[in-house]
Amino acid sequence: MLDIKLLRENPDLVRQAMSDLQATDAPVEDAIRLDLRRREILVEVEAMKADRNAGSKQIGALMREGRREEAETQKAQMAAIGEDIAALETELKQVDADLQWAMLNIPNLPLPNVPVGVDDSENVITRTVGDLPAFGFEPRPHWELGESLDIIDFERGVKLSGSRFYVLKGLGAHLQRALITWMLDMHVQQHGYVEVYPPFVVREEALVGTGNLPKFGDNLYRDIHDDLWLIPTAEVPVTNLYRDEILDAEQLPIKHVAFTPCFRREQMSAGKDTRGIKRGHQFDKVEMVKFVTPETGRAELDLLIDNAEDICRALEIPYRVVQMCTGDLSFVAAAKFDLELWAPGCGEWLEVSSCSLFTDFQARRANIRYRPEPGARPQFVYTLNGSGLALPRTVIAVLENYQQADGSVIVPDVLRPYMGVDVISR
Repeated sequence: MLDIKLLRENPDLVRQAMSDLQATDAPVEDAIRLDLRRREILVEVEAMKADRNAGSKQIGALMREGRREEAETQKAQMAAIGEDIAALETELKQVDADLQWAMLNIPNLPLPNVPVGVDDSENVITRTVGDLPAFGFEPRPHWELGESLDIIDFERGVKLSGSRFYVLKGLGAHLQRALITWMLDMHVQQHGYVEVYPPFVVREEALVGTGNLPKFGDNLYRDIHDDLWLIPTAEVPVTNLYRDEILDAEQLPIKHVAFTPCFRREQMSAGKDTRGIKRGHQFDKVEMVKFVTPETGRAELDLLIDNAEDICRALEIPYRVVQMCTGDLSFVAAAKFDLELWAPGCGEWLEVSSCSLFTDFQARRANIRYRPEPGARPQFVYTLNGSGLALPRTVIAVLENYQQADGSVIVPDVLRPYMGVDVISR
């Protein structure tokens, strides 16, 4: 959530940012109007309360002087003022609620160095690492490899749960489990993250805190009976670990990594990527989350990206880093970089990580603060997160880059201790 002072003091900056973000539906003008009305009501109420207090004192004086009729008239006037105050306070509650709703639906502002663009066609490829593999045969897509190796069962996945579900089996399930364990080990042992295992369902306020609600409710799964929501990413429970807390400066940076399944209805991508396992309603992901001081935010983003790149480098699969332009930023991100692995069977780059700096946008929503020094006034932390990496697209990249002419798949060197085999074959 933005600082309301920014809207008061520099509304044109916010308006321009919304234009750059293509966020034409952001209720900026509503928020400005409601904030102004809120402050007007507070001034009016304080003035009326002062009048009522002064009038009440006059009533006592009139009664002592025996001027009862005048006192009764004054009482009637004070009662009328009381009714006016009550009416304004009722209006204030509604204005507060409407203002909160408006503020929750205004996206974060992009950092000054984010390229301005209309949509993903204007994203910037910052670097490409590794040479695209050359095959002496026509590389096959993962859905063909998975079926021929009997490690992905699409038909039974649909039978169990419907479209966009599948079953990993045998060495396919083992490959995904090996990737998850290896990635967690690398982030903990080499990058200094503390692993957490959070709940996979959260309360509504957790999703509000990370910016998934209220705007993206249609893309989430909800248990109405207990009013709990299935998480769309580990970012939600991990970020909310410190909701409504004041941290000490020496605790920062806090770095967590978590493996969770993720659940998304994919309402916004209907009809896209229907073949294979690229886009499903349930998928696994290893997620990195950071809580840092504002002055270190940008440097921590660079480190986060490098931590995700370490996984790509170790897998020895070509990848590229793409900076999102303003028109393709997420609702909460002030800056965002995607990591994409090459998938030769599909013939496309697959996003396996989005590394984002949220500045204090999430921290304001979740009320996560830190005290710079003992006795100092608490300030909002900066939060960041990035996938390290997302499954199943990493599985796709492994299968398609390491496939052999006979249909088998070589297991990458770093995964062999976790797999116990060198080759996936029928």
